[in-house]
Amino acid sequence: MRTQVRGWRWRGNPLRRRSDVVEAWTVLIVAVLLFVVAPLAGVAAGLHAHDQARTIAAAQRAERHRVRAVVLGSTPAHRPTVQGDREHPYRAQVRWTEPGRGTHTGTARVPAGSRAGDVVTVWFDARNRSVAPPPDDVAIWQHTVTVGVCAAGGAAAAVLLGHAVERRIAQRHRMAEWEREWARTGPKWTQPRT
Repeated sequence: MRTQVRGWRWRGNPLRRRSDVVEAWTVLIVAVLLFVVAPLAGVAAGLHAHDQARTIAAAQRAERHRVRAVVLGSTPAHRPTVQGDREHPYRAQVRWTEPGRGTHTGTARVPAGSRAGDVVTVWFDARNRSVAPPPDDVAIWQHTVTVGVCAAGGAAAAVLLGHAVERRIAQRHRMAEWEREWARTGPKWTQPRT
């Protein structure tokens, strides 16, 4: 049967070594880093990513415009294996009219299964090149949460790795302390009694 005394590393006793005190402080520091600093790092990284993503989305909304276009050619019914824009995975010839600029024809990204004559919504940049739509609020928040979780996880992994290295070094120091103590105490135990 094993008994465990809580907090023995903090109390003064003759069996406590310097490495025990260092380990006790290290566990306390690791707990603070894991439960306070790592989540704060995740929140800070997420907020920074959110600001950047909103800025990029606003810039894309300013430079891109959405038009309703008529598909001139049909697309395959199945999706391609490599996708860039999930909503508009195919390119097809389309025709659209812009007020004051006339009718244009060009290649644009269209949804799967679009047939000739279908009216679709497509996005173009200032040079009338087909582009993906700018990210919406859901995509921005997904990016924010992903960056925040990855930053918090990375910080926690770094803390745990550092703690593992510290424990290994502490174990080496503890063994060296025990060897020195045994070198002093061992001869008293191994000498024959007279």
